[in-house]
Amino acid sequence: MTDLNRRDLLAGAAAFGAAAALSRLVVSKAHAAAPVSGAQAPGFYRYKVGSFECTSINDGARTFPMPDTFVKNVPKEQALAAAEAAYMPKGMVTVPFNPQLINTGSKLVLIDCGNGVANLESSKGAVGRTLQNLAAAGVDPKAIDVVLMSHLHPDHTNGIRAADGSMAFPNAEIMVPAKDWEFWMSDDNAAKAESNAMMKNYFANVRKVYAGIENKVTKYDWDKEVVTGITSIAAAGHTPGHTAFAVVSGNSRVLIQSDVTNIPELFLRNPDWHVAFDIDPMAAQATRHKFYDMASSEKAVVVGFHFTFPSIGYVEKEGSKFRLIPAPWNPVI
Repeated sequence: MTDLNRRDLLAGAAAFGAAAALSRLVVSKAHAAAPVSGAQAPGFYRYKVGSFECTSINDGARTFPMPDTFVKNVPKEQALAAAEAAYMPKGMVTVPFNPQLINTGSKLVLIDCGNGVANLESSKGAVGRTLQNLAAAGVDPKAIDVVLMSHLHPDHTNGIRAADGSMAFPNAEIMVPAKDWEFWMSDDNAAKAESNAMMKNYFANVRKVYAGIENKVTKYDWDKEVVTGITSIAAAGHTPGHTAFAVVSGNSRVLIQSDVTNIPELFLRNPDWHVAFDIDPMAAQATRHKFYDMASSEKAVVVGFHFTFPSIGYVEKEGSKFRLIPAPWNPVI
């Protein structure tokens, strides 16, 4: 029987420690630490709607200090508490941007096109990623047949221009809601917005983006099949012509909600809250209730432009509120 005394144990422990230290030294010399990449993975995610192959394309996300009136009808402290409960950085909000690519088999349709590649460098890579993520998904911008706008806010429409001002999707028909086009192109409406800095900038931006390409624009109405398998849904309030879409193939249906809500952790969870970007807050509030009542009762798949990537989920009703259940990620299509 082996007899180990305290001196033997201490000596053994010291020897083991020295050997371990030498081993770590040898390993560290043989296997130097890999350099950090400093870059995010490409942001695209494919899903099926019947025979349609759809791709959620991430344009990026902005994180910024919450403005005092980001939520116009509740105290800022209450809005901040909701953001912190969603584990956003303290005092901040994060707004993602996610256009959708729908391959119907006969048409390649991009629903909204993001902030624009011209903003990629100035935002330090935060937004303007649509073109690079389309490329990562194997899609040539020249192959896009239709760019279908839900409304004409900058984060949805500026991406139709490349960094040099040329057309990012040179062969695409550009489709815009007739009611939104009428609103933003009105000189009278623009004059009324002079005292509101945000609205003034929005009017100027629409005219700048679409200057000289009016002949490429097709205006569409609500409750119409605007492209085979894609039907426009009236969703006014965020803008006068704001539009959602139903994508239908066979027995499958997905609702593209566009901006029915901004950040779901705040405005889907609290559908009566008014985000600063809604032009008609009460109409937007009514639209949210109507749209989410429909989505929850149908147990429909809902895709949100400002949902966290890949921006696909289900809506459940809880009393007068709703909550978003993210769809399970699937490694196969």
